[in-house]
Amino acid sequence: MNFAPEAPIAMIFAAGRGERMRPLTDHRPKPLLEAGGKALIVRQIEALARAGFSRIVINHAWLGEQFAAVLGDGSRWGVRLSFSPETEALETAGGIAHARPLLEAGGMPRAFVGVAGDIVTDYDYRGLLPRLDQFEQQIAAGQPPRMHLIMVPNPPYHAEGDFVLDHGQLSMAGATARLTFGSIGIYDTRMFHGLPAGTKKALTPYFRETIAAGLASGELYEGRWENIGTPDQLQALDLALRQPQY
Repeated sequence: MNFAPEAPIAMIFAAGRGERMRPLTDHRPKPLLEAGGKALIVRQIEALARAGFSRIVINHAWLGEQFAAVLGDGSRWGVRLSFSPETEALETAGGIAHARPLLEAGGMPRAFVGVAGDIVTDYDYRGLLPRLDQFEQQIAAGQPPRMHLIMVPNPPYHAEGDFVLDHGQLSMAGATARLTFGSIGIYDTRMFHGLPAGTKKALTPYFRETIAAGLASGELYEGRWENIGTPDQLQALDLALRQPQY
């Protein structure tokens, strides 16, 4: 298959240990656990493929060799999968910095969609394509790096939320209640140019800096979204996905 350099690119974050999901994750990485007869990460690959993403980077650490063994090169979904192995989980920002050679074809900065490999959602990634194009144009024009985050209503286990969304802009506080970051976003690889590959670092400082600079936009998604954290949640999801509507 031929892939145009400008084809939209995505990264699935899959390097976490999944401690709360033990003992299931003692022998299998969390994103490869199945619900409704399908691995969690496969649901993300399928959704991204439907939206036109033909290049997908997956980072991994714990039991990472299983990803290539299970997923192959991605051709069964019409995509090209690339893997970014980490000796130890580098957290999200560290994982992005480590995967930069795969995200930046030819060494050119890129905007990309980043999504957690252990969420289940009906979010349609096609809705991000116009903004992804806008980010690419801003990169070409030398404008400052930005991010765009998908926010969801606060789940019971995170009632305090993360950020305030006001007319499409994100802030740390405001007149309205905080919402929860849905682990789906658009990022600019230039944000991570100062972070050496192999460095362990969370994405939270980048959120705060970009929001403080007024360069973080967002949107609210109120459809199906679940962050699967425990065996009980996985079992409940498995039962739900086996219902006729799914």
